[in-house]
Amino acid sequence: MVTAPPEGPPALGPLASRKMPPVSQVAMGAMVLALAGGIDVAAYLPRHPSLGLPVGLLVGAALLLVANVVQLSRIDDFAWHVFWRVAGWAMLAYVVIAGMIEYVMVYDGTRGALLVVMSALIVVFAVDIPLLLGFSVARYQEPRPAG
Repeated sequence: MVTAPPEGPPALGPLASRKMPPVSQVAMGAMVLALAGGIDVAAYLPRHPSLGLPVGLLVGAALLLVANVVQLSRIDDFAWHVFWRVAGWAMLAYVVIAGMIEYVMVYDGTRGALLVVMSALIVVFAVDIPLLLGFSVARYQEPRPAG
């Protein structure tokens, strides 16, 4: 005998339904701002771009990243062991990627304020993505029991 599937969306488990701060949404905002800053600079190359908009986007992305770290640090019941495992390996990958991008910029002759702004945008991006990945996995895992 075949039974019909239950009506409506599937019930969420206790881990999926617990209240969490908007870490993922804020991380996406920081990523968008950092990418927009890099795209704005790239649109002007090889001419010297104006740095007003990229610096503003960098400041916004950095503020969102700091806000994310603060709200993430205030979560009590969280699977930190999973977060650090996922974020650590992702950070290793993004350090390699960021290093390659930085090498290309220096090799191509990027100097001065432009190099500083681009490097800072890359750092924000390279920290933000592992944070996003670590949170996205750890939020659905059981926290380690105390002791």
